[in-house]
Amino acid sequence: MRRRLIAGVIVSSLSLLTVLGTATSAVADPADKPQVLASWTQTDAASQNAFLAARADQAAWADYNFDWSTDVCSSSPDNPFGFPFENGCIRHDFGYRNYKAQGTFEANKARVDSAFYEDLKRACAQYDGATKKSCDGLAWTYYQAVVILGVKKGTPVG
Repeated sequence: MRRRLIAGVIVSSLSLLTVLGTATSAVADPADKPQVLASWTQTDAASQNAFLAARADQAAWADYNFDWSTDVCSSSPDNPFGFPFENGCIRHDFGYRNYKAQGTFEANKARVDSAFYEDLKRACAQYDGATKKSCDGLAWTYYQAVVILGVKKGTPVG
């Protein structure tokens, strides 16, 4: 009888630990979340491509609790004069929102802004002549806007 009682207590305790362990892991972010976030907010094309691939498969990253929301290029045109700035704006929003949630926005803002500018310049690289010059000029203008306005009211600009 005593063995059954002890066995029942052990089984109940293990069940409770299992439930608690599951609840904790469902709520907690994986330990490598800061590294993943950093890898998706670098200035190079590989970082941009990795981010876009992850964004296309957000379900695979659900345990990380990333904020994927975006207002794209905020109050600026997403694709001004047909220049494809949308993906750059989306990645910029992702960086701002997630670094703010992590509490490390100030330490990462300059790099996220620089990555945004590099994304826009890569979008402009497909053009040549006056069209490329126009695209590059708009990229610089968008970049300056996020550098200057990107911290006002905590609202992402990009």
